[in-house]
Amino acid sequence: MTHTNRKIIALVSDDFEDLELWYPVLRLREAGFTVDLVAEKAQTVYHGKYGVPVTSDYSFTDIKVADYAGILVPGGWSPDKLRRFPEVLEMVRYFDTQKLPIGQICHAGWVLISAGILDGVNVTSTPGIKDDMTNAGAIWHDTPAITDGHIISSRRPPDLPEYMQHYLAALEK
Repeated sequence: MTHTNRKIIALVSDDFEDLELWYPVLRLREAGFTVDLVAEKAQTVYHGKYGVPVTSDYSFTDIKVADYAGILVPGGWSPDKLRRFPEVLEMVRYFDTQKLPIGQICHAGWVLISAGILDGVNVTSTPGIKDDMTNAGAIWHDTPAITDGHIISSRRPPDLPEYMQHYLAALEK
């Protein structure tokens, strides 16, 4: 199936985990999706943990979230920054209420925790935030990737192939 005219948000801020941003973005683009890199400021260069740069397409306030089929939250240290923006939390809550795919990997669970959407949800993450996830009401599993409804989660970069199989399958629903 070709997915032209379907758009995905990939959230960006400094200190994202390079592979956890770029691998999903490239896989989705290969599958025919438009992936917009959305950050605090449009047309701004942000750097990953290992120095890989990315230039944002749009700011959080430039986009109309209803135009998108899903959202990706990469890990690294950027989720700790992203969760401080009310606009980001509103985006995540929108996708949650619409039951549209929300992808989170590694430390990205922090954003979903701050959005208050994990109560009773089966998830995984880096083991380093397991307690944060369970304290937010999530049911944590030590598995490469898991889908619970529209929330797709994964642990770390080596799990990216399985994570993207889950995410792409959720977009097919």
